[in-house]
Amino acid sequence: MNKLQDKVAIVTGGGQGVGLGIAQALAEQGARLVITGRHDDKLQLAAKDLRTRGAPDVLAVVSDVRKRESARETVRATVQKFGQLDVLVNNAQSSSPGTPFENINDETFELTIESGLFGTLYHMQESFPHLKARGGSIINLGSREGIFGGIGMSVYAATKEGIRGLSRSVAREWGKYNIRVNVICPAALSPSATKYLESHPEEAKMYLGQTSLGRFGDPYRDIGLVAAFLASPDAAYLTGQTLNADGGQMML
Repeated sequence: MNKLQDKVAIVTGGGQGVGLGIAQALAEQGARLVITGRHDDKLQLAAKDLRTRGAPDVLAVVSDVRKRESARETVRATVQKFGQLDVLVNNAQSSSPGTPFENINDETFELTIESGLFGTLYHMQESFPHLKARGGSIINLGSREGIFGGIGMSVYAATKEGIRGLSRSVAREWGKYNIRVNVICPAALSPSATKYLESHPEEAKMYLGQTSLGRFGDPYRDIGLVAAFLASPDAAYLTGQTLNADGGQMML
């Protein structure tokens, strides 16, 4: 416990789902937290929960990850409050799952790419001066849909593979600053995933059948604890890697 004591972490999309699960695990290891999202009410509820889990301090920032100015403001607010930045988790992502490729319009394409790939790029670049000063850990979120090629997931898959490619290259470039960059490809029952699977029961059955451990993941237990490991000194020699925290769907 407390492997992240005196560390400061930003988790984008930290108000619910996988982002909240990751923030919960970081909180239990003693990290001071900044969580971002589009809705202040969700962020405030999440912040209250995180404080009960041991987070010494939590800052909630309403933000649109698609805009560089929002990323810049999030990092500025973090450093202004805590004086440092050690861990960045790029989790926020919007998408329209189940849309056939031929029906994807510009609005869907732009929303998916901008929230995922652009948002990740913006937050990494804005965080760089502070991570460079101390060393640190960046954890980006990929997806099995990009590796496997999910039906109805083309733009989402392209976005997530873009994030993985970006992560590998930056891991090489920033390793000399002791900045580690890794990717988690999660499979967990976030609110959006639950809603999608409930409305697509045949796909839910298919996904479950492909999961070697025979169950869907939990955002805290199955994803958050993996992120806490990557952020901790225990993963000090791990960078440029993709961890498929998916119960054995993808085995590479």
